[in-house]
Amino acid sequence: MGEFTMSNRRDFIKHSVLLGGGALTLGLFPNELFASGELVKLTIVHTNDIHYHLEPFPETDAEYAGRGGLERIASLVSRYRKENTNLLLVDSGDMFQGTPYFNYFKGDLILRIMSKMGYEAGTLGNHEFDNGMGDIVSALNYAAFPIVNSNYDFSDTVMAGHTKSHLILKKGGVKVGIYGLGIELFGLVTKQNYGSTHYLNPVETALKMEQMLKKEHNCDLVICLSHLGFSYKENKISDKTLAPQTKYTDLILGGHTHTFLDKPLLLKNAEGKPILVNQAGWGALAAGKLDLVFDRRGHMKGRSAELNIL
Repeated sequence: MGEFTMSNRRDFIKHSVLLGGGALTLGLFPNELFASGELVKLTIVHTNDIHYHLEPFPETDAEYAGRGGLERIASLVSRYRKENTNLLLVDSGDMFQGTPYFNYFKGDLILRIMSKMGYEAGTLGNHEFDNGMGDIVSALNYAAFPIVNSNYDFSDTVMAGHTKSHLILKKGGVKVGIYGLGIELFGLVTKQNYGSTHYLNPVETALKMEQMLKKEHNCDLVICLSHLGFSYKENKISDKTLAPQTKYTDLILGGHTHTFLDKPLLLKNAEGKPILVNQAGWGALAAGKLDLVFDRRGHMKGRSAELNIL
C-alpha cells in the first residue's frame, strides 16, 4: 500500500468508519498504525460450559474421542498471548460438574487451573450450585479472577460479597466493562442449593448495567457474560432475544445451551447498531476468539472472529 504519511493514516482510519466501523478484515490495517499507537488490537478468548473437562475426552467416547480438554485451551491461549499481549480471557459459566474430578476436588481445582491460565473474569452457571453455595464460597478462595454476576441478589445468603455486579479493566488503553447474567435457578437447581437468592429480571438488569458502564464509566467496550442460553423454541429469554433490546452492549458471550457457532451472530440492538452474540460449545471442545481493533479514542474500527475446535 506504500508508505503511510500522517495524512493518509487519518484518511484510512476515517474510511474504516465509513465502511461500517467493524466490517473490515483486520489484515487491511497496516502494521504502521499499530506500531504508532494510532490503533490497538484487543484479543478476546472466551469459553463456556467447561464442565471440568481438564483432559481430552476418553478414546472410548462415541462422539468426541480424544478431543478437547482445558490443557489444550491453555496452550492455545499461551500462543495467542505471544501474538498479542492485549488479550482478555473470560468464561461464561458451568465450570463445575461433568467429570470425576468434580466429585473429588469440588470446584477448587478447576478454579486454581483457570487462575493459572490467566482468566480475568467469569460468571456463574447453574451447575456451580450443584453442591450448594457454601461450596461455591469455598472454591472461590482458589480463584484469582472475579466472578461477575449482575442478576442474582445474594444479599441474604452466604454468597453475599463474593461476586461482583460488574468489572472494569483496561487492555492496551481500551476500557472494557463487563457484566454477567445468570439463568433462572428455579426448576434447574434444588431450592436448598440456592436458598434465598433473588433472581432479577435479566433484561432490566442488562439495560441498567450497560447504561452505567457506557455512560457513567465511559467504557469503550461493554461485554455481557451470559449463562441464559443462546436461543429457545419456547418464549424464554436468551442471548438471541436479549441482544435486540440492548443499547450499549457490544458483545454477548454466552453459555448454557452448549451451542457451537462457526461465527458470531451479528444482530442489531435497539438503536440499530451492531451487537455480536457468540458461544463456544461445551466440554473444553472449543474456544472462541475475537480480534477487535480500536483507535486512540476507543472507537471500534474492525473485527474478526474464529472458533477453535480442539
